[in-house]
This record gives sequence, structure tokens and C-alpha cells, in this order.
Amino acid sequence: MTILVTGATGNVGSQVVEHLVKRGADVRALVRDPSKAVFPAGVSVVQGDFLDIDSLRNAMSGVSTLFLLNAVVPDEFTQALVALNVARSAGIERIVYLSVIHPDVYVNVPHFAGKFGVERMIEQMGMNATILRPAYFMQNDLMIKDAITGYGVYPMPVGDKGLAMIDVRDIAEIAARELLRREQAAQPLPLDRINLVGPDTLTGTDIAAIWSDVLARQINYGGGDTAAFEQNLKQFMPQWMAYDMRMMGERFLTDGMLPEAGDVERLTALLGRPLRRYGDFASETAAAA
Repeated sequence: MTILVTGATGNVGSQVVEHLVKRGADVRALVRDPSKAVFPAGVSVVQGDFLDIDSLRNAMSGVSTLFLLNAVVPDEFTQALVALNVARSAGIERIVYLSVIHPDVYVNVPHFAGKFGVERMIEQMGMNATILRPAYFMQNDLMIKDAITGYGVYPMPVGDKGLAMIDVRDIAEIAARELLRREQAAQPLPLDRINLVGPDTLTGTDIAAIWSDVLARQINYGGGDTAAFEQNLKQFMPQWMAYDMRMMGERFLTDGMLPEAGDVERLTALLGRPLRRYGDFASETAAAA
């Protein structure tokens, strides 16, 4: 019984691998370049790519459970559908898919809409899966750390509706636990969706106040200028991605990213401990600077 982890060299996927290994699972990691892959002892590394069908078939041969994580790329939707079709042909009936929270609401945001399409495929084809729907990753704010610490501004257009930010480490542990739950079940388990949220729903002003406390100086919220946000992002990411992020920011302003009743309690029970808080993430980030 083998668990295949895709996206295994990324921030989430690598931690999923570590959690699975610690719990005694037989883990196979799909990577593009095995020479750059560093995993715990016992992990089987297989070279492959979502658009290389033969390599996917090879990677999924003999696999019982799949963790599907697709990077935000222009052809993310195609990659995910191909992977699920190959998994279905390989007889894999136990799947955990990393989607995103509220993909049915953020319908004009490309990477949200793509993930919603993948969810529809899973549901309509009767695939046995847990769909994990994470809110905004706390660790996304590492890319704006210099603006916070150097210029005293929190520039992410979070708005005043609030985001239920979640720590990547919690996402990875929950994903690993779900993979093992499905892997160890006597029969494939039915479709389930889990919102992955943090313990606090924070506005832009709230987050700036947290950084002010952590850094012991005034940090201001930069406001909701999504056009300026896009221009700043274009300095270090492709134009299409900067625009995608702008669209996401606009939905932050109009809709927020809010948990549903019972989400925090469900995740706390699943982990057997409290969810990590944004203030702890900010303190760790400042200490590491």
C-alpha cells in the first residue's frame, strides 16, 4: 500500500512527506528532477511531470492513495485533470486533493476557478476523495516581509472583511492525517470537503497591529489599492500571475475569506491541538530575520 505525493518538493508537499514517513507510511514522491530531491530515508523517488503521461502512469503504478497538489501555473487545470484521469485508470480510489477555500465564490480568479473545475470532476465522476480547501497561507506573507520590516507597511490588500489565515504546517499535517485515514480504511471512503482555516479571522488593520506589537514599532496597513499591488508583484512574478493575485485581492476586499461554523473546532479536534496563530508566525518570522 503506497501513498504517492505530488508537489513533493514544495513547502506543503515536502512536509506532507515528512509527516507520512514519521507515521510509518510507504511513501513515493513524484518530482521533476530526482537529483535535487532531498527526502527522509525510505521515500521512493520517481521522476515525472503532470503533462508527461507515460511518467505519470509509471509513478502511479502500484499506488493505493494519491495526494494531488498542483502548482499555480497557466495550465494547472489541465495538469490536474490529466493526473486524476491517469489515477482513475490506475485504479487509485483513495485521493486527497488540495483545492482552495470558496472556489465557488471566487469564480473570476483563475487559479480558484480552475480548482473548482477539478472539484466538479471529482464529484461528478464519483471519485473517493477528501477535498481540502485551505484559506490564505500565512507563509505567503514571507514574500512581503521586506515591505513590513523595511518600510513599515503591510501591503497585502486584505481589506476589512477578514481572512482566516492558516499556517502551512497545519495544512501539511491535516493532509497527512487525511491520507492515512483513507489509506487505512477497509473500503474507499466517500467524498468529503474540509475547509482549512486558522483560529482567527484577521483584517488588514488587525494584521498590521500584530506586526506593530511583534516589531515594537508602528506598522501601517497599506489599504486596498489592488492596481498598485499588481504592479509591485510584476517585479518578481509573471504578469499573468500578478494579475491572478490582483483578482484574488479584489475578492478579499468584497468577500473576505471567512470560515464556516464549526471549521475551527473540527480542525482542532482532527489535530488534537490548537491551530497555529498568525501572531506566532509573525514572531517566528521576525526572529529569523
